[in-house]
Amino acid sequence: MGNDLAAFAKGNGVKYFMISYTDLFGGQRAKLVPAQAIADMQKDGAGFAGFATWLDLTPAHPDMLAVPDPDSVIQLPWKPEVAWIAANCMMDEKTVAQAPRNTLKRLIDEAAGDGMHVKTGVEAEFFLISPDGKTISDEYDTASKPCYDQQAVMRRYDVIAEICDHMLGLGWGAYQNDHEDANGQFEMNWAFDDALATADKHSFFKFMVKSVAEKHGLRATFMPKPFPGLTGNGCHAHISVWDKDGKTNVFADNAMELGLSAKGKNFLGGIMKHASALAAITNPTVNSYKRINAPRTISGATWAPNSVTWTGNNRTHMVRVPGPGRFELRLPDGAANPYLLQAVIIAAGLDGIRSKADPGKRYDIDMYQFGHTVEGAPKLPLNLLDALREFDNDKSLKAALGEEFSSAYLKLKHQEWNSYASHFTQWERDHTLDI
Repeated sequence: MGNDLAAFAKGNGVKYFMISYTDLFGGQRAKLVPAQAIADMQKDGAGFAGFATWLDLTPAHPDMLAVPDPDSVIQLPWKPEVAWIAANCMMDEKTVAQAPRNTLKRLIDEAAGDGMHVKTGVEAEFFLISPDGKTISDEYDTASKPCYDQQAVMRRYDVIAEICDHMLGLGWGAYQNDHEDANGQFEMNWAFDDALATADKHSFFKFMVKSVAEKHGLRATFMPKPFPGLTGNGCHAHISVWDKDGKTNVFADNAMELGLSAKGKNFLGGIMKHASALAAITNPTVNSYKRINAPRTISGATWAPNSVTWTGNNRTHMVRVPGPGRFELRLPDGAANPYLLQAVIIAAGLDGIRSKADPGKRYDIDMYQFGHTVEGAPKLPLNLLDALREFDNDKSLKAALGEEFSSAYLKLKHQEWNSYASHFTQWERDHTLDI
C-alpha cells in the first residue's frame, strides 16, 4: 500500500479517511478525516476521549491518539471516496496496553521472537434481519433444515453477491458463500492470512456486511444467539503456525496423528488447557452462553460445543482437526472481538508450546449424542460470570495477555454482568408474581 496516506488519497480519489479502532467490547470507533488533513493525522494520530468508549479510562485521562497503520488501509468498495484504516492507540507517547489491536500486535511480536508466524482464518456467520431486529428478513425462509438452501441464498443474492464482489475486488481470496444452518443466516469465506491481517479483515468485514445490508434496507447481526430455537452465529477460527519466513507450516507432519506435528499438538494443548478461561474472550457477552449451552435447535443440532474436547474431522467437538497442519477452534461466536480473538489464541498456544502441553485424549464420538459418556472433560462455562471467574483464575493466560488489558477487561465485563443481573425481566414476573 505504501506509507504515504496523502499520496494514497491523491492516487485513488479518496476524499476522507475513517481512522478506526476497536474497543474492549468490540465496538468500532472512528473519526472521519478529510484527505487534506491526513498527513498530520498519520504523524500524530486522531484524538479521542477514551473514556467515551469501552476502555478502562476516566474523563481525566489525556487525549488518546489513534495512529493509523497505513498497511491496513482499505478503500470502501461501496463508497470509494472514503478509505478505512485501522489505528493503534497511543497516550502520552506510549502504547495503550489495554487496546485490543495493541494487545494482538504484542503477542504476534512475541510469537515471532520464538520463530513462529501465526496464520488464521475465520468463518464469520451473520443473520440478515428486519430493521427493527425482531424477525429474519426473508418471510419465505422457513425450512426446518435450511442449511445450503439454494432458493433462500438466491433470494438474498443482491446482498451476498455485492459483499462477495467487494471481497474479490479487495483481493481477499473470497471462495464460497452459503445459507447457513439457521433461517436467515449466512456465511461468507475468504482466504486465511497472517493473524493481524485476518483481524483487520474481520473487523472491516463486519462493518462492510452491516453497511451493505443497510443499503438494501436490511439489518445484519453477528449476535451469538439472536433467535431462540435457531442455530447461533459462530465465528470458527482455523489456526496454523509457520516458520519465521511464513513459508513452511510447522504444524504439518504427515507422520504424526492426523498430520498434526508435535508443536501443533502442544499449541492445541494450550488451547485445551486454557479453554474455560478462553471463553471469556471468545464468547464475550451474556447472550454468548445461549449459544454454547443451547438445547437442540429446530435444525437438529446447535453446531456449538459445550465441553472441552478435540477430535479429527468431526464438528461436534470444541476443536476439530479437519486436515494436516491446522485445526479449527469452534468455540468463538459472532460477538468475539476480532483482535482479542486472535490475541487469546496466540497467548494460549504459545503457553502450550512452551509448557509442552498435552491436549489430552482424542474423542471421535458424536458429542451431541454420546457426550454424556465422556468422563473428565471439563464443561464450558454456563454463563458470562463463570467465564470471567475462570479467566480471572487463569494467572498465566492473564499475564500472557497483559495485566493492564486483563484488569481493564475484567473490570468492564463484570460491570456488564452486574447490569444484566440487576435488570428485571418478564420471566421473573411470570414465575414469581404469585409465589
